[in-house]
Amino acid sequence: MDVGSLIGVIGALLACIALGVVLRVTGLLNAEDARPLNTLLVWVALPALIFTTVRRESIDPALAALPLVAWAVVLVGLAIAWGLTRLLKLEGPAAGAFILAAVFGNTAYMGYPVASALLGDAGLVRAIFSDIFGNTLAVITIGTVVASHYGAGDVKTNALKELVTFPPFIALAAALVMRSVPVPIGVTSWLEALAMLVVPVVMISVGLSLRPRALASRLRPVSALAAVKLVLLPLGALALGSLVLADEASLRIAVLEAGVPTMMFTMIMGLRFKLDIDLLASAILFTMVGAVVTIPLFQLLVG
Repeated sequence: MDVGSLIGVIGALLACIALGVVLRVTGLLNAEDARPLNTLLVWVALPALIFTTVRRESIDPALAALPLVAWAVVLVGLAIAWGLTRLLKLEGPAAGAFILAAVFGNTAYMGYPVASALLGDAGLVRAIFSDIFGNTLAVITIGTVVASHYGAGDVKTNALKELVTFPPFIALAAALVMRSVPVPIGVTSWLEALAMLVVPVVMISVGLSLRPRALASRLRPVSALAAVKLVLLPLGALALGSLVLADEASLRIAVLEAGVPTMMFTMIMGLRFKLDIDLLASAILFTMVGAVVTIPLFQLLVG
């Protein structure tokens, strides 16, 4: 896919986000309506997409290197983000929100559709492995520790339980186990229809959740974390991936997943652990717009 086509794909995603904003502004839906949409995504649409894609796509053992790159990017990002909180004199809930927003990206909600547009099912299956065993596993474990440390709430969590009960993880495990098991065509068609919900529902949910008014008062920290999320982390993925990944397709996905906008799930974590919600919402909006420029540029750098 050429850069112009990629920009077109991202532009179409932004148009769906804009639709969510319009629905909220007109009062047809409100921010709270994003919750049932997210429930539909996590429990139905994303598992269906993951199951159908992984079952039909060949699995190369070399894909195991993708989560390793994702983990390395997370660890580097954590160190940089922590240093910036000291420099910017952020403390408590604001510092926790800054670190989460700078490090953890929308590797499923944004990564999957863009990876699919870039490389088809081959790109999507790489994005799934990078997301679930890399970014998602990291946010459930390390991200939870960060949120708990900086948050104002007192929440007890079990990272292992959260991972093994996470519907997309269950769908991936089931797809791997059932690769040689025949599935009736009716069931496959039904799951593929559910999987088609992912992109529009994800983007509309994002649009419902954005809070543009909160951005003005937090422009300085948001600009700093965006530089980490959209520039430094994909640069790191490009440098490391060039050394350890076996093919260009995997390198493209590693760079893409490292440079996607701030993860929507950080908002849920922010509410749960009482972090700075407005900072998280501002980061999601700012990085979403910035990614329109940075994602195509980094794909050009890959070659």
